[in-house]
Amino acid sequence: MQRLRRIHQLAGAYMVYPGGVHSRFEHVIGTMHIAGLITDSIADEAGLDEHDIQEIRLAALLHDVGHGPFSHLFEEVLDGNTRLSHEDLSQRIVLETGIKDILEKTGISPKSASQLCVGKLRAHPYMNEIIAGSLSADMMDYLLRDSYFTGVEYGKVDIHRVIDSLRVMDDHLVLDHAALYAFEALLIARYEMFKAVYFHRTVRAAELMLGRSMSLADDDLHLTDLSKIDHFLDLTDEVVVYRLKSLRTHNPRLRLARRLAEDYNDRQLLKCVFEKVMQRKDRVVERIFSQKRFRKELVIDIAKQSGVDAEAIYIDVPTTPSVPYTYARETLNSITLVTESTEGTQSSKISITELPLAGSIAGFTDVLRVYTLSQHRTEVTKTVQKIFGKGDFTSSNPA
Repeated sequence: MQRLRRIHQLAGAYMVYPGGVHSRFEHVIGTMHIAGLITDSIADEAGLDEHDIQEIRLAALLHDVGHGPFSHLFEEVLDGNTRLSHEDLSQRIVLETGIKDILEKTGISPKSASQLCVGKLRAHPYMNEIIAGSLSADMMDYLLRDSYFTGVEYGKVDIHRVIDSLRVMDDHLVLDHAALYAFEALLIARYEMFKAVYFHRTVRAAELMLGRSMSLADDDLHLTDLSKIDHFLDLTDEVVVYRLKSLRTHNPRLRLARRLAEDYNDRQLLKCVFEKVMQRKDRVVERIFSQKRFRKELVIDIAKQSGVDAEAIYIDVPTTPSVPYTYARETLNSITLVTESTEGTQSSKISITELPLAGSIAGFTDVLRVYTLSQHRTEVTKTVQKIFGKGDFTSSNPA
């Protein structure tokens, strides 16, 4: 758990927002607190006793224990070399470290805790929904926390109105209809934070560099070799950057990995030379957003036409939907609302697309961006514009 003090919550966002240096440790403490508020709100209706409440709070505390260096950025590297996610690592850490012994001493099943902390407990879906999803303590904490530390105002939403309006029906979390506006504000805040912070073009420039550096050096540094969990637990943000900057440059691949890490550390970042919101109705556009392999082929094509080395060209598209996933990692399509009347409690399921504001952001923000080194801006910009036409943003604007 203490390792999370040395893992940035927002990966490379502090390169753009200097205050955004908070850690995963602070986030999991806050998530535990909010999970406690939610359980207090629904305890009577759900029949939760003190043991249940503490089990949910502990699961919230543990939910990010499997995050690697630079949080979700490391997960992008994992995805390229393994089939694991930070949720898989969280479960392993709970079951294979001293955390298991602590849980057993307190009368909590390590197996159940390992499942609940990643939203995979089969017994009670509403418990999973407290930990992960659109009504989760996780999202409520990170929106407020990330907004506060970056200084971006979008994340300031009334989570207490949502918490106080939560109910349990048919073993799922539902929301009082009167708090629908607060829930919608939560979704809009996440969308705006995504645009302003999480997928900010310069934030992503820093993260692309570090991600590429880690991927290039993985065979030598064994970053994704998770055969021994202790090896993974040694990896923190500073440790990884130090190891990348200390690489021996005996081959071109490692020289590039080292240079990217050094440039990242000195904030000599890639330049965004093209940005465009695109519609997936076009078959080629759909392949760009959905197929990593096709994006690699596109980079090679741009490199050939521009005369720039493919290693100096980066294509970036968002892989997270505009509205959050459910605890089961499915797209959030609807929410169940309840209304109290003289006739009793009435429930209705509302499609997200029917919500006045949130419905307009459902799906993905299909933004295509192309980055390159500063010395190649002109050549890459001209080539990309030949392929895609004029973008919404080009390198003539400050990056």
